[in-house]
Amino acid sequence: MQKFFYHEFQNAGKEPGLQIWRIEKMDLKPVPKQLQGNFFTGDAYVVLYTTSAPSYNVHMWLGNECSQDEGGAAAIFAMQLDDHLGGAPVQYREVQNNESVTFLGYFKTGIKYKQGGVASGFQHVVTNDMNVKRLLHIKGRRAIRATEVNMSWASFNRGDCFIVDLGKDIYQWCGSECNRFERLKASEVAIGIRDNERNGRASLEMVEDGAEPQAVLAALGPKPNIPAGSPDDETTDRSNQKKGTLYMVSDAAGSMKTSLVAQSSPFKQEMLTPTECYILDNGVDSKIFLWKGPNANTEERKAAMKVAEQFIKDKNYPKNTQVSDLELAPGGETTLFKQFFSNWKDKDQTTGPGQAYSIGRIAKVSQVPFDASSLHSNKTMAAQHGMVDDGSGKVQIWRVEGGDKIPVDPSSYGQFYGGDCYLILYTYRQGSREQHIIYTWQGLKCTQDELAASAFLTVKLDDSMGGSPVQVRVTQGQEPAHLMSLFKGKPMIIHMGGTSRKGGQSQTGSTRLFHIRQSSTRATRAVEVEPTASQLNTNDVFVLKSPGGLFQWKGVAASEEEMAAAKYACSFLGGSATEISEGKEPGGSGFWSALGGKKDYQTSKSLQKTVKPPRLFGCSNKTGRLIAEEVPGDFTQSDLATDDVMLLDTWEQVFVWIGNDANEVERNGADKIAKDYVDSDPSGRRGTPVITIKQGFEPPTFTGWFQAWDAKMWDTDPLDRIRARF
Repeated sequence: MQKFFYHEFQNAGKEPGLQIWRIEKMDLKPVPKQLQGNFFTGDAYVVLYTTSAPSYNVHMWLGNECSQDEGGAAAIFAMQLDDHLGGAPVQYREVQNNESVTFLGYFKTGIKYKQGGVASGFQHVVTNDMNVKRLLHIKGRRAIRATEVNMSWASFNRGDCFIVDLGKDIYQWCGSECNRFERLKASEVAIGIRDNERNGRASLEMVEDGAEPQAVLAALGPKPNIPAGSPDDETTDRSNQKKGTLYMVSDAAGSMKTSLVAQSSPFKQEMLTPTECYILDNGVDSKIFLWKGPNANTEERKAAMKVAEQFIKDKNYPKNTQVSDLELAPGGETTLFKQFFSNWKDKDQTTGPGQAYSIGRIAKVSQVPFDASSLHSNKTMAAQHGMVDDGSGKVQIWRVEGGDKIPVDPSSYGQFYGGDCYLILYTYRQGSREQHIIYTWQGLKCTQDELAASAFLTVKLDDSMGGSPVQVRVTQGQEPAHLMSLFKGKPMIIHMGGTSRKGGQSQTGSTRLFHIRQSSTRATRAVEVEPTASQLNTNDVFVLKSPGGLFQWKGVAASEEEMAAAKYACSFLGGSATEISEGKEPGGSGFWSALGGKKDYQTSKSLQKTVKPPRLFGCSNKTGRLIAEEVPGDFTQSDLATDDVMLLDTWEQVFVWIGNDANEVERNGADKIAKDYVDSDPSGRRGTPVITIKQGFEPPTFTGWFQAWDAKMWDTDPLDRIRARF
């Protein structure tokens, strides 16, 4: 066991991103990158997420049908991995259908539950198997779960989407009561199956309830009456969330014991002694926390998870009770843990204007259909894609033009046009074998004909290489980290217009403005936006080219990496740039006049500098109850669901965004949701401004939180855009 531990974990945590292992015969076997997000319900897994800081999260995931031995092995391996990483990770215990939002955030296109497990001979293999026959039930609007169910009409309901996967043909069945956003999310799952599990070699079709093609009827038999949908399974009463009990874990008597510290929350921070370990019992809400003091003895720290699992049994708590194991550096406590303390202050927390810290009592939300305080239990995580290598392999790029692919000049690799589609072939070596990835990059302004042609040309290129490449379809603005690494450290440049060849169909404007921002994965993009002063942002760098000159504008809170990217952007625009600092724009330089005069723009410095990252929630009563759900992972403009009310928390202020298709209950309840959300924050945020805005009338203080905001994005139906990718 010890030998295997060192072998399997030797590369653990070396690169930012996700690593997943499955328990197989009491050993660990890595899950291929393309299949991360697929979990067999009869198995147990160990999941490691590494950030660029670096910091680590270790999760053990238990399927509903996994054996006790496999669950025990997962716990041992998770502890070994924790030791291997110096005791730095936060550990989580995840159970099927009850995963934390932290865990769900790693899988932006959803989690798929597969029937069976290693004991039944089921393997995680990348396959072009066209003989698959299965039915997936899609649930969730923000955090998506795809569960394999019996291949029968009895599994269907009118309120959800289902994927009928017949191998070479994949059908997305949409119930008559499901809404547009659920269709969008189900489509992302279907596209992911085609691109990752079938290497792009299957056809996709969207099917409406009542208009099933013969192939679906042949697979499922005659169609009976389908029942109505049922609300999502949610905890009906969240009022127990802050009812906690605090215990100390001690081995003073020679065996591990728990002793009561405080019967009920809220607790005081001083109750936690650095030399001890504690269990915070929130079992009424299916959550248990382990707090390990930085100076606690080794035996107590190692045994704490085992004590917690025994604690769950002794209390007769459900098997799916979540355990968060906080191996803490100072200040590493999660939001959900801190909410049980009336006066929690983080290290170096300051008070004063702009960062006021008022304790305030946590609002006691009465038993209404929605408890805003539940939002604070969720923590945003960036969803990471795997890095197969460092991007130093061979790159070939073609642009889609007139149904064919035209080679792009290598000197302009990394430059894309938002009105075009591209094929990027990446070749690298894995041991002695040559491997290939085809990235199909689709601009937000490309035509449906180009989308269709890009899909056809991808399959054609794949066929010409014997079907061996992995296919990855990429939408502008959502490029995975590996694709961004292919341009040798240079930023990705995205031009307006529709051609990347000189003298092509669209002329560049005489005045051009590029917005430069570094993402949470440290990838930098320079995106051309409308040349107006309202696009400026104090956190970023902008490059302006006008007949009057070339300017490099640096916001007060911009980073040096963004400045370096701006210099590269200036080099391809030609000429020597005049560097301008925010607030020191010279009057006679022509800078403001080129942008149509001074206008309001995003001036909050907290976009990327705060330790409180911005968080986006969707507020919906689609299930009959008004609920709020956090958007997991890095959010983009496309996460704003037009049939919902969205809540954007930027810490200094809270925005309520009302989509054009939101219903009256959502519109009328939005202000109360925002007020309850702020009032119930255990950090003490009463008085935080709440700003209500409507779709199409967003001010720069809102749009500045989204890179390259596109005011015309909703001119095209998002459902039509994703259908074009079928």
